[in-house]
Amino acid sequence: MDGKKRANIKIGALVDIVLKKDQRSGTLTRGHVKRILTNSPQHPHGIKVMLEEQDQVGRVQEIIQ
Repeated sequence: MDGKKRANIKIGALVDIVLKKDQRSGTLTRGHVKRILTNSPQHPHGIKVMLEEQDQVGRVQEIIQ
């Protein structure tokens, strides 16, 4: 599922995100959503979230579950 719409993302969902430091390489990090940081209903680069694992912050590229 697409990570550009806030309505698609739920707390606890398994997602692939791209961290700020990995934006050039496009390396994805997988984890569970702890907090949704973007307030707008959609964002062209993906909704910004915080993962439960090590409080990593990045933009959702794909929703796994």
